[in-house]
Amino acid sequence: MTEVFKKITPNDITWWVKWISTAFLLMGIISRSAGGPEIFDFCTTIIGGAGWAWVGYKWHDRSILLLNGVVTCILIIGLLRIILN
Repeated sequence: MTEVFKKITPNDITWWVKWISTAFLLMGIISRSAGGPEIFDFCTTIIGGAGWAWVGYKWHDRSILLLNGVVTCILIIGLLRIILN
């Protein structure tokens, strides 16, 4: 027997935040891979990670919240290291 699952995507502000955050994460990763400015890389990935952490919080998804919350904190520490040097 084959079960059919209907995809349920919330059609609220979290939909927009997740896609905008994904775009910021991709910009930061592309910048890092291409040897772009570190400050741009860190700022864009912090925005993307913070956005996804918020989405995880709103969706009550602890894995998304934990991963992106920790990544955002680590990136903030790295950004402070760059700024203070």
